[in-house]
Amino acid sequence: MYLTKEEERTLRGEDGETLRKMIEILVALGDIYGADALLPIKSAQVSGVSYKTIGDAGIEWISDLKGTVKVPSVLNPAGMDMNNWERLGIDPKFAAKQIEIIQAFGSLGIDSKCTCTPYYLSGFDVQYKDHLSWGESSAISFSNSVLGARTNREGGPSALAAALIGKTPDYGYHKSENRKPNYEIIADFETSGSDYGALGYVAGKAVGSKIPLFKLKSVPTKDEMKMLGAAMAASGAVALYHIAGVTPEVTDKEFSYEKPSESIVIERKDIDAVYESANDSGTANDIVTIGCPHCSKEELERLSSLLEGKTVVKEFWIFTSREVAEQNKKTIDRIENSGAKVVCDTCMVVSPAANSYKCMMVNSGKAYAYVPSMCGLKATYGTMEKCVKDATGDI
Repeated sequence: MYLTKEEERTLRGEDGETLRKMIEILVALGDIYGADALLPIKSAQVSGVSYKTIGDAGIEWISDLKGTVKVPSVLNPAGMDMNNWERLGIDPKFAAKQIEIIQAFGSLGIDSKCTCTPYYLSGFDVQYKDHLSWGESSAISFSNSVLGARTNREGGPSALAAALIGKTPDYGYHKSENRKPNYEIIADFETSGSDYGALGYVAGKAVGSKIPLFKLKSVPTKDEMKMLGAAMAASGAVALYHIAGVTPEVTDKEFSYEKPSESIVIERKDIDAVYESANDSGTANDIVTIGCPHCSKEELERLSSLLEGKTVVKEFWIFTSREVAEQNKKTIDRIENSGAKVVCDTCMVVSPAANSYKCMMVNSGKAYAYVPSMCGLKATYGTMEKCVKDATGDI
């Protein structure tokens, strides 16, 4: 792999041990995947932030690093709400470790904004064909697919390395020839809202890590595409998808591709089966959560409307980024008037807060895939309306 003189100097350790380790990670990845050079990135999103997932070994590794990131960089969700962790019963010992992690990342110049939806953040805009190094699976999918930017599925160390160096190896989804669809999915029925999470849950299992091209009867909103991609990234390993006539790349005349040789038809009954599986758990929902990925302004407003004049009868957690919450305080107040809790910086998957519950209702295909394995709870799936009804006892 070609390196500039400056990059070679960094690799020799002349810019310090931390940067030597970081560029060594990037060069190793480039050699493995056949990159010809490193290319500049616009921003980075670093995963591996929750103490629940990285433990003491992760803290030690991050704390030993010295330097300052070269590009705007933010974090994946942490294991708790950083400003109000007591609210969900987080153990003080866990909280102390989580604070230590955020401080260690902060010492490297990384913004302490912890979210899986960095594309909502002010000053963190993403344009078509921007090169990024993002580490959270749903954010990767959204940036690649909905925004038409370019990032590989980065792990925590590689995204952090790219942030500190300001570059990433030029391979995989950074190259146009590797972004062409190779699997066709036909869903010829009306879809809306959480249907897209269910569709993604089914599709991800079918396609694995391939690049699907969807032919849909309905035109999804950006929030619905967020749900679709997040679910496919969780039930499969999809980092990029296209929707005929909708997503930017396949509507770009300069982006040429052939009809995929593999295809599958997903029917309405396949989506209904995800909803119906809620009746198979044998355990009543004792907690309801929404916001995986983090809620947008529009999703919060819809929740506010659905909760108006109602009172929750069980724990109901809504997750969003702190910035989105602060920009929509009146909406948040209306939601919390019901007794629901709006929680920032974290989510039901990476936090230990839900460990004492038995069965969680979600409207997210990603959460539906992850909650049983990562939280040890049973999960049921429903629309946002059904989640609100379940939380308020209005069934």
